[in-house]
Amino acid sequence: MRKLCPNVDRDDGLETVLEIPIPEELFSGMGNNVALRCQNMMTWMKAQTADKLSQPLIAARINELRFLLYLVGSPLIPLQVQVGHSVHKPVKDSSIQASTAKYIVQQYIAATGGPAALNAVNSMCVIGQVKMTASEFHQGDDSNVNLKSNDEMGGFILWQKDPDLWCLELVVSGCKVICGSNGRLSWRHSSNQQTPSSTGTPRPLRRFLQGLDPRSTANMFLDATCIGEKIINGEDCFILKLETSPAVREAQSGPEFEIIHHTIWGYFSQRSGLLIQFEDSRLLSMRTKEGDVFWETSAESVMDDYRYVDDVNIAHGGKTTVTVFRYGEASANHRRQMTEKWRIEEVDFNIWGLSVDHFRPPAFLLTVGRPIVVPDRTGHALLPTLYGQAMKHNTHFFVEYLALDLLMASDGICQGVIALNMEDGTLHRFRSAQTILATGGYGRAYFSATSAHTCT
Repeated sequence: MRKLCPNVDRDDGLETVLEIPIPEELFSGMGNNVALRCQNMMTWMKAQTADKLSQPLIAARINELRFLLYLVGSPLIPLQVQVGHSVHKPVKDSSIQASTAKYIVQQYIAATGGPAALNAVNSMCVIGQVKMTASEFHQGDDSNVNLKSNDEMGGFILWQKDPDLWCLELVVSGCKVICGSNGRLSWRHSSNQQTPSSTGTPRPLRRFLQGLDPRSTANMFLDATCIGEKIINGEDCFILKLETSPAVREAQSGPEFEIIHHTIWGYFSQRSGLLIQFEDSRLLSMRTKEGDVFWETSAESVMDDYRYVDDVNIAHGGKTTVTVFRYGEASANHRRQMTEKWRIEEVDFNIWGLSVDHFRPPAFLLTVGRPIVVPDRTGHALLPTLYGQAMKHNTHFFVEYLALDLLMASDGICQGVIALNMEDGTLHRFRSAQTILATGGYGRAYFSATSAHTCT
């Protein structure tokens, strides 16, 4: 994954930190040398203006990419997963199918690291890459659907903070989708849209349940029932089934559509106890003037390459296949299939400094205007560069000190600061010939803004 882009304007200039790492092969396909690739990337970014995006061919491709990113790259599960650290429910007064499911979930918890390791995780950051491909809408009931030969490549960065705070940024072939949850509201938004695609109550991201977040997966399947066994990729697996309740479906439905059913299946290996395959199927009815149109979406994810990260067993690769059916009195039968191959490059737990501000929704969802679509990415990009230069000049850092007040002379010159040591509560006086306030510039001093390329 490429994280830095060389400075194309100055040979001695600092490299630019990419907000979202991209696959190396995607970057190498932009030209014959590094300078040309970066120049092509900047040219593409400057082309993402309203007049360019309104052109029919470009608009059609953006809509196609957005369809892929919403349906395959960032789908949400319409369930409120239990929050907190508890992953245990008593089996008393449960049916044999429900009791068996709870036993299988306990085996899964043990296989992914055990309660102590899972409960020690309070936040995580995941960096990965994806390859997506899709077929055209195929009319009729024929199950043979040919996928397009070209792959859409991209990368993503995913942040999560226990219990209900998460944010996903996904870029595929130049189209970016940001979705997240701040604990009270979930949203999904494209960089090429001015309004959100969907908002609602907090819901988990499906990608978490593809082997990335064992605790949320276990909490969700605690209410499931065991319905049988099946062989998946040579592995004997137990099948756990979970149906969404009518109350949940009604809460997730809107004035123009109704969720008729949403069913989830988990296939757990009898040998290892790990989740091998995750499926969900949803039937949705859209109300139109000509009549109801039904959309049935089925997604199947196969996980592999389980590896331990800080004593937690995480799936580092897999493939998701999504099939979409459209039918009804006002629509001919159509079928479309999409696939995503994904690989996890980096996983880290318990991220220091990851605050709730990182999960703030876009400006148009807030009561107070906030003219950005992603939270403070420019500062995240600047900090590694500033830190490297400071280390070069042997700078001494006072970590976890909070500046409380300025030391001002009678002539109005600032001569230092009063700071609080947050570790022991002591006050300190710092004298200085020059004092610099790193507020993020005008944007952070007066209103929340950012100068990140993807936001301008």
